[in-house]
Amino acid sequence: MADIHIAGVTKRYGEKNVLDTFSLEIRDGECFTLLGPSGCGKTVLLRLIAGFEPPDGGVIRIDGETVADPASGLHLPPDQRGLGMVFQDYAVWPHRDVYENVAYPLKLARTEPSVLRERTMRAIHLVGLEGLEKRLPSQLSGGQQQRVALARALVPEPRLLLLDEPLNNLDANLREEMRFEIKSLQKKLGVTILYITHDQEIALGISDRIAVMDEHGRLRQTGAPEEVYERPADDFIFRFLGVANLLPVRREGEALYVQGISAPWRGPVPDKAGDILTAGFRPSDVLLEHDNGDDSAGLPGVVCRASFLGAQMDYLIDIAGTLIRAALPAHECLNRNLLFVEGDACRVMLATAQWFEGEIANRGVL
Repeated sequence: MADIHIAGVTKRYGEKNVLDTFSLEIRDGECFTLLGPSGCGKTVLLRLIAGFEPPDGGVIRIDGETVADPASGLHLPPDQRGLGMVFQDYAVWPHRDVYENVAYPLKLARTEPSVLRERTMRAIHLVGLEGLEKRLPSQLSGGQQQRVALARALVPEPRLLLLDEPLNNLDANLREEMRFEIKSLQKKLGVTILYITHDQEIALGISDRIAVMDEHGRLRQTGAPEEVYERPADDFIFRFLGVANLLPVRREGEALYVQGISAPWRGPVPDKAGDILTAGFRPSDVLLEHDNGDDSAGLPGVVCRASFLGAQMDYLIDIAGTLIRAALPAHECLNRNLLFVEGDACRVMLATAQWFEGEIANRGVL
């Protein structure tokens, strides 16, 4: 196991600063996910930690050992950092069978044959590939190939496991299966994992802690998944972690009004004091009723789209020119006669809301 200490790390490519005095602490034995949009510098940071590239400034320490320090000219090679790495594209040898692929790092290290076999078979067992030792990658599914890559990363018994978007090339069912497998392995082995992804669902599902980066490579928030999801530091975090509805609200004296609606707001009370606010909420926070003309029963809306998605109904609703998404359990819609169709009038209520100061554009809800 190992902790990671990143202090003031800078990385440039030409005149572009991908990372600028970036700092982060990863604790010993935790599954830590670095989450952010494509191009924000996540993979660059992973390559710096792995030793594939040197930083231009700052210090990187693994388990208290300095592995990169440009000021002193120190740059420890990847094979001396005690880590394993799994890539997005598997990177398994097509001409080697499962056993040979997994054993390869031990062969490079000239491991004694009996120890090599014991550790190789243990790694194969850990990822659930017993009985497939003699199969070539072409005879395996995508999920099985990714398990080979994971076993190969684990066989040297690394103190740190780096995972770079390892599930992107898998279908939805395999992604979910492998997500649980990775979390199970982390708990079983106690190894420190740094997982890089832009997939919010995976990050929320496997992490002990999450760090969210923005498109400029800046760290916006770090915390437990439920903390980051339920108490976002700002509207960027809120919008990035799932479908985000944003509704403009203004304060006039003691009353609140939604932009374009004359009746006062009777939803969740804001915890911000400004006169111009934005209420942020998820589709699952929306409660719907039929419109009976009562202004006290929520906000008036018009259904623009109704989609049956199996377990839930997904509605796109126009509230005085602002489009929002609502997601209701399908069985509840059936039981309570809430199966709206395009053009239906409805009343919109909110179970809860996050509040942000100022007016924030509502984007990406379609």
